[in-house]
Amino acid sequence: MQLSAEQVKHIAWLARLGLTEEEVETFRSQLSHILENFQILQEVDTTNVPAVSHASGLENVLREDEPRDSLPQNSVLANAPDRADNCFRVGAIIE
Repeated sequence: MQLSAEQVKHIAWLARLGLTEEEVETFRSQLSHILENFQILQEVDTTNVPAVSHASGLENVLREDEPRDSLPQNSVLANAPDRADNCFRVGAIIE
């Protein structure tokens, strides 16, 4: 599938990208090649292939949540570069 320069400019506009004419032609060629590869993949028979969310059998291994005591406040603030009373002191974010 060959994209036109106008289609590439529209995609760039949607992505808020400013492209030169040379970049439009480069991306036109590259995106067209990518779409051709997807067309080839669409021809593969996948009727007997089960849908999966991952290519491998990875599963998250999570520990059970167990309530426990918090760290002591002095331990938490021990390495703070600057503190005010029992809080971290940070620089102003808004001027």
